[in-house]
Amino acid sequence: MTYLSTSIDNGIAQVRLDRPDKLNALTLDTLHELIRTARELKRDRTLRAVVIAGEGPSFCAGLDIAGTLKTPGRVARAFVPAPWRGTNTFQEACWAWRRLPVPVIAAVTGHCYGGGIQIALAADFRFATPDSKWSVLEGKWGIIPDMSGVRTLTEILGPDVAKRLTMTAEQFSGAEAKNLGLVTELHDEPVKAATAFAESLLAKSPDALAAAKRLVDGALTGRARHTLARERWEQLRLLRLPNTGILRRAVIKKADPEFRPRARRIRLWP
Repeated sequence: MTYLSTSIDNGIAQVRLDRPDKLNALTLDTLHELIRTARELKRDRTLRAVVIAGEGPSFCAGLDIAGTLKTPGRVARAFVPAPWRGTNTFQEACWAWRRLPVPVIAAVTGHCYGGGIQIALAADFRFATPDSKWSVLEGKWGIIPDMSGVRTLTEILGPDVAKRLTMTAEQFSGAEAKNLGLVTELHDEPVKAATAFAESLLAKSPDALAAAKRLVDGALTGRARHTLARERWEQLRLLRLPNTGILRRAVIKKADPEFRPRARRIRLWP
């Protein structure tokens, strides 16, 4: 059964975890749908941004452990990484959203537990209600985040806070998550705010946004020399791309830019 829905309007994809009666708890099928949807969106060069949220009052209460463990064979297969990507099904369900060359905004209400946090962390920005409920819940069950969360928690929060939240499984509010640096902005209506933010980015070059995302993400783990080389390459490429000229002329004329589809990426680095 499919528990994920997607619609696209004006270049902005609205992706919804759609199992509200179970607080959008994740099944193995949902994980595969997350991967498939992210890959389909990545191929769409007219896509400008993604807003991912949950249907109903909650974002995601994490993995449906009881339901998932009914199929141990599928779970075992889901743990096997794809050699060409280095991620297994659990990890790719989150990491695939980081691979998108467009801004991804998670709009969080209600519960954001376990796998839900890891999906939210895979977004570039997190907009949440002050009273939303967050927890790295895996520690409650004697396990650890295994959907790329260890990497993203450490990147965003630093090792000491990432360890604390992972070890204690403590619950905290969206307001507290903002203070920790886990949430980007607080809003009473995060989906509306996330969509408005996505719409504001429509006036920016899609090629520049993609380059910025690649560079910042790469700078988190790359050596300075590597980052500076990538910076030079991305800038030289942008200066030659049509969308850069379109935006420059629009700014001079004080007009709205009419961009072409995002340029295909030339891979010199992973």
